[in-house]
Amino acid sequence: MNTNSRKQDARSQVKVEGSGLNNPQGGETFDIYQQVTNQILEAMETSQGQGRRLWDAQPSLPLNLATGKPYTGMNTLILWGAAMSRGYKSPYWLTYRQAQAMGGQVRKGEHSELCIFYKPWESQETNTETGETETKTGAVLKSFRVFNLDQIDGITAPATEARPAFEVLVDAEALLQHTPAPIREGGTQACYIPSRDEIHMPSRETFVSPEAFYSVAYHEATHSTGHQSRLARQFSTRFGDEAYAMEELVAELGAAFLCAEVGILPQTRADHADYLAHWVRVLRSDRKAVFTAAAAASKAATFIKGHNAEARTEAA
Repeated sequence: MNTNSRKQDARSQVKVEGSGLNNPQGGETFDIYQQVTNQILEAMETSQGQGRRLWDAQPSLPLNLATGKPYTGMNTLILWGAAMSRGYKSPYWLTYRQAQAMGGQVRKGEHSELCIFYKPWESQETNTETGETETKTGAVLKSFRVFNLDQIDGITAPATEARPAFEVLVDAEALLQHTPAPIREGGTQACYIPSRDEIHMPSRETFVSPEAFYSVAYHEATHSTGHQSRLARQFSTRFGDEAYAMEELVAELGAAFLCAEVGILPQTRADHADYLAHWVRVLRSDRKAVFTAAAAASKAATFIKGHNAEARTEAA
């Protein structure tokens, strides 16, 4: 069998094996749970490392100041980790030479961070059996080192763009007037604190858009419905160590449902790189997990809307 025939057979085989997932008549390979899970997994895995925090003036993806390009893949996680552990505030990074070219100087005693990249290679080799010249390609792992702008003197960080005044979205705001737990605005973190039964949010003016603010607020409000005094959500029995990831998925879906209710597009909270990684692990291990999360999120959204309606009726 020649090479072209083998390639054609392989393509045909892949097409046949995959067809059952899209057609209920395809036989035993069809599994609606696995199909939906696969679609969500693909979207999550594609999105990993591409998110940004939805508040603060500075971008959260590590960027090369000289080129303006974000670092990708493993380098994103390496530089995120370095910034967190060393307390760097700037998202900008430079090689030593780039810093010098821009008129800067790395301070004495500062340590660089190791980043990696793959350098492609190509070689021509003669097939000893046929005598034909064949082209072989591959890649070799290389490394380079960078410094955070906080470690460099003589270079001023780019000015941050001034944001317009916050635009209140009437319907979205109405849903936040009576949340299950009170909202405290201010500070730098968005979170729900069960021990205080409080939702903490950064100031709304620091968000990249009104939609981003409401999406994050709905995410935390959904968390608050899991309190013991409300829906008493508990995933530890079924999901064990991954219960936290399931709760985060519920909160993200709940935010999406509530955003749809008030007519805005939800903006994913991708401020923690491990969110998506946790979700992927859960969905890989349990094909029905997304349906469990969706049902819990729907129940949470209904609770929030009902609580809001009751409070407004009592106030009237």
